[in-house]
Amino acid sequence: MRIGIDLGGTKIEGIAIADDGAERLRRRIPAPRGDYGKTLTAVAGLVHTIEGELGVQGTVGVGIPGTISPATGLIKNANSTWLIGRPLAEDLPRLLGRPVRLANDANCFALSEATDGAAAGAGVVFGVIVGTGTGGGVVVNGRVLTGANAIAGEWGHNPLPAPRAGESPGPPCYCGRRGCIETFLSGPALAREYAEAGGASVTAQEVAARATAGEARALAVLEAYAERMARALASVMNLLDPDVIVLGGGLSNIDRLYERVPQLWSPHVFSDHVVTRLVRARHGDSSGVRGAAWLWT
Repeated sequence: MRIGIDLGGTKIEGIAIADDGAERLRRRIPAPRGDYGKTLTAVAGLVHTIEGELGVQGTVGVGIPGTISPATGLIKNANSTWLIGRPLAEDLPRLLGRPVRLANDANCFALSEATDGAAAGAGVVFGVIVGTGTGGGVVVNGRVLTGANAIAGEWGHNPLPAPRAGESPGPPCYCGRRGCIETFLSGPALAREYAEAGGASVTAQEVAARATAGEARALAVLEAYAERMARALASVMNLLDPDVIVLGGGLSNIDRLYERVPQLWSPHVFSDHVVTRLVRARHGDSSGVRGAAWLWT
């Protein structure tokens, strides 16, 4: 049995899956925000709860918001800031009394979809999470590519390629720079663009709904969003050349993206023919926690 834990900022989800990927049990608890010690206790308690209900011990993989610094062994780049600088990779195994594998949550998402999801069987998979932020993960031949600096897949903090008029220097990003891809492709960014175009202050999902209903302003904003995503993904394709790009997160539910983005990325891809597929995640919101479990293969 494989146990996966998705360590989120507001909730902690756990899943147990069998060797064939069948879900055996799923549990969710609130995350103790701002308290590292209570976070450790909560994760360990969730693992023990799952094992107690099923009557068997399993391997444990954990998807984290951030990554482990190769230089220090401590958590870095986490939007759950109470984890930053903490030895999670040491404390969790000690608390559980066994090895624990940890990976960035976007890497877990990509691994899930590459293992038995929308990109199953593909050699090179780029997983994209577009929601509150813009994350990414890389899987090659069924293995997560972490990278020498543990930042592989962090496309969201590159500048938006080939900036148009009004796109440079771009909006400020929480990372301290301006014009990052995330500042153009996140959910809040889509909502901001709609408001700046004269629309109401609504969510990204509402912008998409208004576009589906035929509202001209929403359609124009969504077209600009798709064109920016096409440029951003083309830069990834020129470097990584993935077989499949999988979209997850709240904005992955916008049907129009799967038609328009591939139509728009070709001029920016350094190839006479583009066969990379853009697909929607098969496991949806469950991909992250499933991928954490698949860290043990």
